[in-house]
Amino acid sequence: MKITKSNIITSAAKPPDSTILIIYTGGTLGMIHNEGGALIPFDFSSIMDHIPSLRQLELNITVMSFEEPIDSSNVNPSHWELIGKLIFENYNEFDGFVVLHGTDTMAYTASALSFMLENLTKPVVFTGAQLPISSPRSDARENLISSIVVASSRENNKPIVPEVCIYFDSVLLRGNRSKKVESIHFDAFESENYPLLAEAGVEISYNHKFINQVDHNKLMFHQSFDTNVAVLKLFPGVSKQSVEAFFSIPQLRGVVIETYGSGNAPTYDWFLEIIKKSIDKGVVVFNVSQCPGGKVDQGRYETSEDLEAIGVIGGADITLEAAISKLMLVLSEEEEIPQIRHRMLNSMCGEMTIN
Repeated sequence: MKITKSNIITSAAKPPDSTILIIYTGGTLGMIHNEGGALIPFDFSSIMDHIPSLRQLELNITVMSFEEPIDSSNVNPSHWELIGKLIFENYNEFDGFVVLHGTDTMAYTASALSFMLENLTKPVVFTGAQLPISSPRSDARENLISSIVVASSRENNKPIVPEVCIYFDSVLLRGNRSKKVESIHFDAFESENYPLLAEAGVEISYNHKFINQVDHNKLMFHQSFDTNVAVLKLFPGVSKQSVEAFFSIPQLRGVVIETYGSGNAPTYDWFLEIIKKSIDKGVVVFNVSQCPGGKVDQGRYETSEDLEAIGVIGGADITLEAAISKLMLVLSEEEEIPQIRHRMLNSMCGEMTIN
């Protein structure tokens, strides 16, 4: 993947207060209409023409763009690795990072980056838009400007939000707690199981007690993912044949199973036997709830006791997006089941609530 680079000084009146790296991967935000009305990526070196109010910020902005922008539906772990590598390799040169990304899989990428960048002490803010930046009613301008402000904001000479997050429609969410919930309205993302990190009005009001703070340890970069995983969503009437076929996927190492309510699943003998047989063969099964709010509490009801007994790992209040990216990363680094279970059961960077 080729990367193009451009540098923008927003104001020459005085030395910049912060240096920000923007990584443009693709998505609606960076699109403009050409003369024929078709959407094409715009050249970020001309960003001042589209967002002249950026000149009021005392910043030194560098933009790195994927030469061939990708639709977020085509994003895969190789793109996660590239974004993470760009941040890691440029970590000491910049005060904050803004990643422009299509909305459809933004929560997956933000979750993955939160696990990849261990001991992160600088902001990594994901944002995008529902309408292209050239549209009169576009949400792109406010989302981008506020994301840059968040990425550059400091208090007591420290970044205010030193974690991977998503800014969208006036709210700042923890990246690995976020989920896309809207395709039409501007409020595209929610974080049902974790409070807002900040809310933007006339000023940006930060919810300090819920923002992750890490001691100044050296940044560690985890850059590999095992994609031999799958997601099984339960539904009334799920058949033995389909579940058997699912767990017969060649080289399968991990499964995220989306259960009902607080982690409940059918108690049919055939269903439990198929899962147990797979677990006995070394397949890791991670239980997350289909509900956007609430959490898995295996054993609370009889319909989840059996899952606990056969070795299914309870995912507490983790999102599907965080669960699948975490599972891929852990499986790439661990071979032994006890170590895998330990890492999946414990929070790595605030992605789940551990009682």
